[in-house]
Amino acid sequence: MPEQNMEKFDQTGATQVEELLSELSHYRKQSERLRKVNELYGHIAGILDLTSMIEAYSIWLAQYVPHELIGYHNLTRQRMHMFCSSHGPDRRQVIDIAERLLTSRDTETRGCLLVDNFFAHTWGFSTPDCKSLLVLLRKDNRIGNEEIELINESLTILAEPLKRTLDYEKIFEQARKDALTGLPNRLVFEERIECIMERARRHNHPLTLAALDLDHFKEVNDSMGHLMGDRVLQQVAAVLQKEIRATDLLARMGGDEFLLVLSDTDIESARQLSQRLCRAVAQLQIPAGDHKLGVSIGLMQWEPGMDREEWLDKADDMLYQAKAAGRSRVARA
Repeated sequence: MPEQNMEKFDQTGATQVEELLSELSHYRKQSERLRKVNELYGHIAGILDLTSMIEAYSIWLAQYVPHELIGYHNLTRQRMHMFCSSHGPDRRQVIDIAERLLTSRDTETRGCLLVDNFFAHTWGFSTPDCKSLLVLLRKDNRIGNEEIELINESLTILAEPLKRTLDYEKIFEQARKDALTGLPNRLVFEERIECIMERARRHNHPLTLAALDLDHFKEVNDSMGHLMGDRVLQQVAAVLQKEIRATDLLARMGGDEFLLVLSDTDIESARQLSQRLCRAVAQLQIPAGDHKLGVSIGLMQWEPGMDREEWLDKADDMLYQAKAAGRSRVARA
């Protein structure tokens, strides 16, 4: 074979070898990325709450893309959570940066930013009915192209489980709320009351239970119909919530009966609050046949050694006394 042809053959062969090696390298990278993605599946499979989902994603990603924080904001449902691995002064700083980015209207168009010595990378991703934003912060340097490719691929996997998680949380929340008033329901009361009692016992803090029952509510239903009765219950729930603290537990137990658990509250403080509740309901000026709608309240402070049923029974006894004494008033043990 002529020397010129040999050289041409060698060049062609070398080019083919280079192309083959390039393809092999590409397939190896694809295979490695697939392995990492399958690993992500394993990390998030079965998770049904947003907090655990973001934590699992951050822990998985940290093996391949070191970072100080992963933050997620669902813009459609206004649900946000962050997982931060920093400690000390950096922790508060990086959380503040993430909060600003996740709530900024133009974050999606920014890509990579340097904010207070942190590199911030943002991604917008969506399912048909769910618009989301993810932010990653790290201190050393910006993310490389291969790292960005991995994150892009991971987000196509993460989007659907995140939506599933939010759907589950919504269903779970609805199951724990009274559908009419939006108050916690009996299930929430049953779940929380033992822990509240145990905390009061352990720390020797006062704890008082208020049993509430609306006065003349039957007359509201009889004279104006059940639709108006539902609206009245919603009004009453709203005014009661305005008077109590965020730490108090007000639950609708059914019908026009409510229980109010007042942590760190002795019987006298509970009496003063209950009188305000009576006035708030009376000020609604809701007609109830020949009367006005009111609320009667029975109070019982929890005592060490008293079990839940005894405590509830004593509060109910006090409620009966309030009713018997003329209604729209407070009775205490």
